[in-house]
Amino acid sequence: MVLLRGLMALSIGLTVLEPKGNYGMGTFYRSIDTCVLGRKTYEQSARFGMAEGYSGKKNYVLSRSLTTAASPKVTIINDKVAAIAERLRAESGRHVWLVGGAELIASFLDAAAVDEFIIHVIPHMIGEGIPLVSPRHRDLPLKLLACRTFPDGVVRLHYSIKSL
Repeated sequence: MVLLRGLMALSIGLTVLEPKGNYGMGTFYRSIDTCVLGRKTYEQSARFGMAEGYSGKKNYVLSRSLTTAASPKVTIINDKVAAIAERLRAESGRHVWLVGGAELIASFLDAAAVDEFIIHVIPHMIGEGIPLVSPRHRDLPLKLLACRTFPDGVVRLHYSIKSL
């Protein structure tokens, strides 16, 4: 079964933070064959030289305003999130990485279309930044699948979304 997964890192202050190490990213990257990015994340990636998306993966950008991508290797989609998730789950292959950002993850959560989260907690306190998920009222039970602590204090938490 194809799972829709969010992989992210956050500070102790619960805002998105770029990790400084691998923390199992290679294993995760091999487990996926599709990436879904939000428009802001894609535009930021393009500014950093990643206009073609993630190498060796199918790349989609969810956007209501973009009509074309900076590369033909990236497909812009603007359907309803539930329909997108259904289509992605129906494809054969490996899992899907919901790359972000906060609005994209929130949209998939609101459509009950996230299966798992892998969250790296970085031992660094910052007072402001981008939230992990855009704030909305949610009550979402999670089931801890795995927890790993790295020597530098980073903690990886792997959760599935509990069925209600």
